[in-house]
Amino acid sequence: MRNQETDFVVSANKAMKLAVIGRGLIGAAAARHLCKMGHDVALVGPDEPADLSRHSGVFGSHYDEGRITRRFDSEPFWRQMNRAAISRYGEISAESGLEFYREVGVLHVGPVERSDVASVGRIAAEAGIFCEAYDDAGLAERFPFLGFTTGMQGYFEPKNAGYISPRRLVRAQTIAAERAGARIIDEPALGISESGSGVTIRTRSGDVEAERVLVAAGGHSQSLLGQSLGFTVYRRTVAMFRLGAAEAQRLTGMPSMRCLGPKGENPYILPPIAYPDGRTWLKLGGDPVDLPLESEADIKAWFRSGGSIPVADGLEKQILGRIPGLDFEERRVVPCMTTYGTTGLPCIGPLSERVTVAFGCYGKSAKCSDELGRLGSMALLGEVRAELAP
Repeated sequence: MRNQETDFVVSANKAMKLAVIGRGLIGAAAARHLCKMGHDVALVGPDEPADLSRHSGVFGSHYDEGRITRRFDSEPFWRQMNRAAISRYGEISAESGLEFYREVGVLHVGPVERSDVASVGRIAAEAGIFCEAYDDAGLAERFPFLGFTTGMQGYFEPKNAGYISPRRLVRAQTIAAERAGARIIDEPALGISESGSGVTIRTRSGDVEAERVLVAAGGHSQSLLGQSLGFTVYRRTVAMFRLGAAEAQRLTGMPSMRCLGPKGENPYILPPIAYPDGRTWLKLGGDPVDLPLESEADIKAWFRSGGSIPVADGLEKQILGRIPGLDFEERRVVPCMTTYGTTGLPCIGPLSERVTVAFGCYGKSAKCSDELGRLGSMALLGEVRAELAP
């Protein structure tokens, strides 16, 4: 039958013994979809490390409580991914018993003269995504905590937009996959080898055998496979600001925000969010320079380093300029990573008869990871959109 969301033919597949490497956003989603299709699935990947500075294994970028989610994107492919994934948030919550999404809306805002700001309203209208438009006076009235409204234009996306907890989404996908029959292997994959009869995955506790394997290990994917697929992993720094009860109350009703502008002056901002430590944190990111992580050793050293203090200092200036008088009690600096290619599309497709990949998402994957995982699962079964194949 033809799937209208992805426009490729889905063929019937016999039940197979499959493995997914990478228990992050895309991998956990793929495992859930494969199990629901009736396959025998092993999901391989470790839990979040307790202490990044002492951890010697693999790292993930989903160790957090806040990622912006929205239907809007300037590119049709990513709008399609967003729409499909957001439509299944309720399904994932129902299957797992976990909530991970808050619909607080997203404010896209920037200088009125910038073409990328004006294009938000135009593209949203063409795509049927409802947005409220605000000039500078309207922004000041609608969002009184903002202090940079003069000469600005904003588009507020109130529905199917806000933020997700990527940590809870991964947990929800894992629970749902396990309930559907997945076997969870709480270990990193140390290597894979392919033969005519299947694929062997090496782990510390022994080998895992599968007929086919999907590698969805994020920034670790290329090093695990031992080959470059034309993607570069970049280091990213996030600044977190701990708020007291009064300041969190003052910012009640704050949406997620995309600040449009030149690189280094275009942070994304999450509203106050309660974290597992019992405190409320406001978060923003937006590195001014792209610095690559050239190897697996570089990735591990970066996560253990604690992130860039100069970048965090710049982010602090950004937030104080946008929310004047922000009263925070503590600042934390957190390392992260993103993977970029040259096409603007992720890498989802077969490397060989038995090994498929799904990674390389330009920092866009959290909100639409369920659809990307579904595409990865279909690619593993032999169906893939031609433009996504490596």
